[in-house]
Amino acid sequence: MLHLPPQYRPIGADVNAPPDFADYKTTSLRSPRQPLKLIPQRLGEVTGPVFGEDRVQPGDADLTTANGGEAQGQRIVVHGRVLDSNGKPVPNTLLEVWQANAGGRYRHIGDNWPAPLDPHFDGIGRCVTDADGHYTFTTVKPGAYPWRNHDNAWRPSHIHFSLFGQAFTQRLVTQMYFPDDPLFFQDPIYNAVPAAARHRMVSVFDYDATVADWALGFRFDIVLRGRDATPFEDDEDHDD
Repeated sequence: MLHLPPQYRPIGADVNAPPDFADYKTTSLRSPRQPLKLIPQRLGEVTGPVFGEDRVQPGDADLTTANGGEAQGQRIVVHGRVLDSNGKPVPNTLLEVWQANAGGRYRHIGDNWPAPLDPHFDGIGRCVTDADGHYTFTTVKPGAYPWRNHDNAWRPSHIHFSLFGQAFTQRLVTQMYFPDDPLFFQDPIYNAVPAAARHRMVSVFDYDATVADWALGFRFDIVLRGRDATPFEDDEDHDD
């Protein structure tokens, strides 16, 4: 019997931002000058392991403690499910997150705006989805911060997500925003995504996920490929 490799539905053209978006100035320098060519899925792209599960250690999903102390800021629990293009859960897949601290500053050599660094917040975490595609992180809500894209430019609060899926064709790097952020109107990264798909990057407040007297809860489901796919960002973009 002939066994065909798995096929993954393509992402709809109305989901992702164009590679060159005039309001997001640095895209003019790094966007491709020629039309992209679709490469057919072959065995190498749709099979095989993509990371070592033994690299995820207990406590990696809790960003609220580091270096012997507790991070400053509003504690939050971020959870959700990772689904494939057919709406089925993606189990045992790696999620990695990185974010600014509660003051809006990254622990990164290139971030030098005068917001305080938190000695007990490194801003990175990772976990693996369970058998039903569920994941959970505990962190603090990141602050907004200025950047130099345009006059008086501020990035809305957001958390970066990196997912490996079950194959290289499901690789996704995206951003999770918070509901009703007042800075959406002037953020070109958010507004570059077609309007009908922007809500897929925005988490939902989840009262049932709150922890009494300790943390608020937010739900963020992620879809890898297909017409309901979560929009992606450029994984080489380190300045936002």
